[in-house]
Amino acid sequence: MQRVLLVGCGDIALRVADLLRERVRLMGLTRNRDDVRKLRQRGVVPIAGDLDDRHTLARLDVGAFAVVHCAPPPSKGRDDPRIRNLLAALSSARIIPRRFVYLSTSGVYGDCAGARVTETRPVRPHTPRAHRRLAAERRLRSWATQHRVALSILRVPGIYAPTRLPLERLRHGTPALVPDEDVFTNHVHADDLARAIVAALYRAKPNRTYNVCDDSEMKMGAWFDVVADAFHLPRPPRVSWDDAERVIAPVLLSFMSESRRLANDRMKRELRLTLRHPTPHDVLAQTAPRDLGRQLALPIV
Repeated sequence: MQRVLLVGCGDIALRVADLLRERVRLMGLTRNRDDVRKLRQRGVVPIAGDLDDRHTLARLDVGAFAVVHCAPPPSKGRDDPRIRNLLAALSSARIIPRRFVYLSTSGVYGDCAGARVTETRPVRPHTPRAHRRLAAERRLRSWATQHRVALSILRVPGIYAPTRLPLERLRHGTPALVPDEDVFTNHVHADDLARAIVAALYRAKPNRTYNVCDDSEMKMGAWFDVVADAFHLPRPPRVSWDDAERVIAPVLLSFMSESRRLANDRMKRELRLTLRHPTPHDVLAQTAPRDLGRQLALPIV
């Protein structure tokens, strides 16, 4: 049975595990001891290791056929030393993986002024987090070429699910931009992202990049309005960009400074992926009535 190594064992990796555990042997790299029981319950063999400490990664000599990388880069800097440590460990393994799926970010494209963005568009990252992801992409491309590994880079926008909605932001009344100054944003349901990862493992062309997103074309304020309406919450107030710079935290503001509309034609054509959630509206319609009472009862902290 083929072995697949999950690097970063959070929500998305566990969704991937649920899709794969009947056909492969799953292993999961984790530095959190609290994850061990959870991984075993999901059919994943835990491997202790910390991407920030190369010396702890010696146990990755496990002969994995493929690696699915869902771990984030560090929170500072413009590089990703975690990828460097991981690739050093994999390079010294007895058997180097033949496939590698890496979850990157659509932020590497930078601000595209609302234009439709295909995978052939030149990258122009603006934020430190996007620079870190691009640095990881480039290091992975070089390593994959050197070791003849079939690399798939999935550029992912905002991930949503019933448990991943901006309800706290809405309940705190954080403003959105006025429509004329608002930016296009992109989304993908967590389950569709997990399915795209599995499709990339088996169907992706070698050394290929894919935009992984749904079919919705929404501005950020409209996204917040749709969620607010579904949960009977007040819509966020709208402010100009000048006002936003004064009242919104810099981290949130950085997401409001880039506008693009991702094209997902390559994902659909080459990965042969049919979206189960082409827009968020069906998920909100199903989730809100069930969770409305619980969500509205939560205290603001």
